[in-house]
Amino acid sequence: MYAALWRILPGPWWLRVFILLVLVAAVLYGLFFYVFPWIAPIITPGEVDLE
Repeated sequence: MYAALWRILPGPWWLRVFILLVLVAAVLYGLFFYVFPWIAPIITPGEVDLE
């Protein structure tokens, strides 16, 4: 899967690395500012089982 992603990205290797870093940053931004706050009220700290 990662090899296929690497092949479809345009440009030389340094541009591909830059595009991948931007994509990872965008996914993390989406998770931290949209997904995690939306899920936080659903999951309460009391439901965590450490055993």
